[in-house]
Amino acid sequence: MAKNKMSLIQEALENTPSFEDDIESAEELLNDATFLNDELKTHGKIKSTFAGNLVELKKNSSKVILQTSNEMVVDEFGLIHSGFLFASAEYAAIAAVNEENLVIIGCRSKFFAPAKIGDLITFEAKGRFEEARKREIKVIGMINEIKVFEGIFQAIILENHILKTKIDELQASMSGKDFS
Repeated sequence: MAKNKMSLIQEALENTPSFEDDIESAEELLNDATFLNDELKTHGKIKSTFAGNLVELKKNSSKVILQTSNEMVVDEFGLIHSGFLFASAEYAAIAAVNEENLVIIGCRSKFFAPAKIGDLITFEAKGRFEEARKREIKVIGMINEIKVFEGIFQAIILENHILKTKIDELQASMSGKDFS
């Protein structure tokens, strides 16, 4: 009976839609993407291998594409650790705001479907409250036409880098200001 369940799971994974069959168009999309890291004011040393490639950067919006790989796999079925999806979504969120001393201070997120090796995941971010120090960014992650992730990120723009900011100043700037 366990073998039947295992074969059913394997069959379901193999039949899950992905860009594996259309890998050439996925590679073209990534190769044709303008490298926007020069325009990004924050996270300049992020590793695109694990967080995705920034392929679109506009005022209050961005798009990041993550190509899943062997390094992200957690089991023999090729399941991708959800932390990589979250990292890509967070990268899209910070890019949408695109401010130098931006820090994510909160997130409400949901994972709707699993990702597997070879999937190409597109994360689109839209920012709100552009004139405030505190920002809210909605990010949606899709594999083909399937929503796999949705999150609302809360961010704050600091005067200095977070590691140069005194704890008291940080707490004072965040006190009494809640997104909920």
